Amino acid sequence: MAANHLFDGLLGGRVTDSRRLLTVPGESSWSYASMVELSGRLANLLLEQKVKPGDRVAVQVQKSAEAIALYLATIRAGAVFLPLNTAYTRAEIEYFLEDAEPTIFVCSSQCEPDFDDIEARVFSLDGDGAGNLLDAAGVMPTEFNNLARGSQDLAAILYTSGTTGLSKGAMLSHDNLLSNALTLVDYWHFDSHDVLLHALPIFHTHGLFVATNVILITGASMIFLPRFDLDQMIEQLPNANTLMGVPTFYTRLLADDRFDRDLVSHMRLFVSGSAPMLAETHLQFEERTGHRILERYGMTETNMNTSNPYDGERRVGSVGFPLPGVEIRISDPETGDELPLGETGMIEVRGPNVFLGYWRKPEKTALELRSNGFFISGDLGKVDAEGYLHILGREKDLVISGGYNIYPKQIETEIDTLDGVLESAVFGIADADLGEAVAAAVVPIDGVKLDPEQLVKALEPVLARFKLPRKVFVIDELPRNAMGKVQKNSLRDTYG
Repeated sequence: MAANHLFDGLLGGRVTDSRRLLTVPGESSWSYASMVELSGRLANLLLEQKVKPGDRVAVQVQKSAEAIALYLATIRAGAVFLPLNTAYTRAEIEYFLEDAEPTIFVCSSQCEPDFDDIEARVFSLDGDGAGNLLDAAGVMPTEFNNLARGSQDLAAILYTSGTTGLSKGAMLSHDNLLSNALTLVDYWHFDSHDVLLHALPIFHTHGLFVATNVILITGASMIFLPRFDLDQMIEQLPNANTLMGVPTFYTRLLADDRFDRDLVSHMRLFVSGSAPMLAETHLQFEERTGHRILERYGMTETNMNTSNPYDGERRVGSVGFPLPGVEIRISDPETGDELPLGETGMIEVRGPNVFLGYWRKPEKTALELRSNGFFISGDLGKVDAEGYLHILGREKDLVISGGYNIYPKQIETEIDTLDGVLESAVFGIADADLGEAVAAAVVPIDGVKLDPEQLVKALEPVLARFKLPRKVFVIDELPRNAMGKVQKNSLRDTYG
């Protein structure tokens, strides 16, 4: 097989390994060898469908072992994996397909008829493995001569929205993904004896490029839950020794009396990220279990940047130290000059984990990726005297709810088109379960009476469920400064 930088790094030594890779409780168990075999069949299918190196393979499917095989197959074929949130509506998916121009689009059997008019060749794959993708791959050989790819070749595109409402495709190289996974394996002490309880979605960096890649590299195994299910989590915790989650996982576990010290006495590591965790959750978790959650900091464009230490103080309210090989600097948001230790400013990141730029958006790339390699994160923070990084806010009006990044501009645009609405402002408010919840302040046209419940209902066809406002406040006017800019901090103070 030809040298394929990422695939060889993840699975190069385990092509015939009979050890267990993952188990779907009550359904199936997959060895490393069986995963490599299916990825070989799928890679052969991609080549038969005229997929060339650099072509995009867009995927909007339920979480499954077969979806992991498709990810590996795409890499082996030299193509670019493009996972899409399963909650996106048809209207939202259209933008990604137009922007990325994939050669192949894989979706559920139920959604397949909705995309019979697009240019990409469409296949179906369901959460139980059904669909015509595997039917077509079933006649293909398992052996596949991997297409050679270098460290800087494009491996994946993950879309992350901007405050303008237009999504941007973050281009991630083979080395971006492999170098970060290797660093995490070492920093978090993973080895082949670990069993990860995997309940994260696999359409973003946390569940796919952090959790899954770390397991693949080490030859460890994972219990692969289709989604977060409280009963399944509690049932499977005795069979695992590590868990990666978002704060919502931990608040929901703590709300159940079955989650106690005895249940998790054998656990080695609990990791949390994708959203800030409240200090009270940290403290309650440690009091209940005797374990201290390890919080870390990452983003779509960079994978993981910092982490609290495995050994040493895991400081509540901090996301720890820069990972080995990663640099963090705090800069003045106006001038870009580096600030002294302890001062609050823009968090910038440089290292082998930092993405190549935004797909087909060179102007946007130039604005956020400096010529010296530092990426301007949009997050505000400071480094304390002991070197711990603290995230203090966001320059952008991003809302992170249940681990999902939500950008207000898209929601505001949809609200403003509704009958009777003059204008709106969307913002985040604290939520013990989700970290943040989406809230909207809506100003009606004079003489119109708006019903908050009906406003949310009208948004359901055009917005993914996790983007829908949990709270809608109908008000007379939006607070503005002297320049006319809406003061969302005032809205958060009033309604948060």
